[in-house]
Amino acid sequence: MTNEKKPTASISDNSKHSLDQRPESPQRPPKIPKISVEEDEDGGDFKQPKEPILVDDTMSQKNPRLQRYLVAIEYIGTRFAGAQKQPNDRTVVGVLEEAFHKFIGQPVSIFCSSRTWIGLREVDHESRHELAMQCGMCRLDAGVHALSNVCHVDVERISKRRPGEVLPPHEPAVVRRAVNHFLQKNEGDIMVIDVRCVTPDFHARYKAQERTYFYRLLSGPEPLSIFEKDRAWHVPEELDILAMQRACRVLVGHHDFSSFRAASCQAKSPIRTLDEISVTEVVSTPYFPSLRDREVSISTGDSLLALPTAGKIDPLDLISEEEKVISPNGESNYEFGIRRRHHCYVVTTRACSFLYHQVRLLVGVLKCVGTGELTISDVERILNAKSVTAASPMAPACGLYLGRVKYDLSSDMST
Repeated sequence: MTNEKKPTASISDNSKHSLDQRPESPQRPPKIPKISVEEDEDGGDFKQPKEPILVDDTMSQKNPRLQRYLVAIEYIGTRFAGAQKQPNDRTVVGVLEEAFHKFIGQPVSIFCSSRTWIGLREVDHESRHELAMQCGMCRLDAGVHALSNVCHVDVERISKRRPGEVLPPHEPAVVRRAVNHFLQKNEGDIMVIDVRCVTPDFHARYKAQERTYFYRLLSGPEPLSIFEKDRAWHVPEELDILAMQRACRVLVGHHDFSSFRAASCQAKSPIRTLDEISVTEVVSTPYFPSLRDREVSISTGDSLLALPTAGKIDPLDLISEEEKVISPNGESNYEFGIRRRHHCYVVTTRACSFLYHQVRLLVGVLKCVGTGELTISDVERILNAKSVTAASPMAPACGLYLGRVKYDLSSDMST
C-alpha cells in the first residue's frame, strides 16, 4: 500500500479523460503494487527519475538489434479519448501503435512525452484501470490538441521474406512515410511530422527539458465558425488584452501554484516555475487575405499573421474596402455573405513541467480578467490563496494545444 494521500474529488469538467495503460512486459517479475502518481497538464515532471526505468523501457538496451526512434506527431484531439492507450477507446498512442504494427509486422510499445496519468508502473492492468476510475481520473486529456507531441518507440526490422533474418534499421524518412501511410487510412486526424534515430537510453519523457502550450480564445458575439468547432474557446464578451497582459506579469515566475492545480492532482509539490505566460492577439484563422492585404504584403514583405498587442484590433480593419458597405447612418458594415471575424487571442505558457490542469485554470483566470470579472488584485489574491477553490472556472480542453517539447539532441542522436 502506498503512503500517498488519496486524491480528493476532482473539480468539475465535462470533458472525458485518458488513462495511461501501457502493455505489461512478460519479463516483469510479480511485485507488490507500489503506486506512484505524478502528472501535469498533459504529461508529468520532466526530471530524470531517481529509480531506473523498468523492463519495458530498457528492452532496446538488452537487444542491440532494436533501433529507438524519436517520433514527433501532430493531432486533433477532438475524436481521441486522450493520449495514452486504454481499452475500448480510441487514443493517440493506440492509433500510433496500430500504424507501426502494420508497418513492421509486429507489435510495438510507444512511450509519450506527455502523459496525464503517470506512475502505476508496477500495478497490473486491471488494478491501474480500477484505481483510475475510483479517482475519477480516466481520459484526462481528451480534447487536447498537439502541434508537436513527442514519443519514442523501439523497432526491430525483421525480413518478411525470410522470417528471423534481422535487417538494418529503416531510415527515419522511411519510417515517417510508411507510418503516415497507415495513419491516413484511419481518421486522418494524426500525422507524424518528424522522426530521428536516438540512443537506446533516450526517453521521450525524462529527456524533455521544456514544453510550450498554446491556448486559443475567440472573442466576439458572432457565432463560432464551423471551421473553429472544437478548436478554440468562444468567449462572447470583448476581452481587454492589456489587462490580461498585466495579469500575466503577476503569474510568471516561481510560485506555489496550489490555486492552479486540480483537486485530484497527485504531484508531490505545487511549486512550479513559469518561464513564460503571455497573451497575444493574432489574426483569426482560417484567414484568407483580401486583395488589399495581398498588395500590402507584396509591397512591404511583412507578415499578416502577427498583429500588434498594444491596443485592440478592429475586425473591420482586416477586410478590404470592396468587402465593406456604408449603412444609411454612415457606419461601415460587412458586405452580405462575408463572415464577421472574431478577435483571436493566444495564451502562451512555457515551463519545464506543469501541474494537472494548471494551464486551463490559468487561462480561466486570465479570461475573467479580460472580461472585467476579476482585477489584478484578485489575481494576486487567488495566487496567494493556495487553493483551487479560489480560482475561476477552468477553460475547456478544446482550446489547448501542446505546441512543443524541447530536447537537447546533440549527444543522443544515433548513428
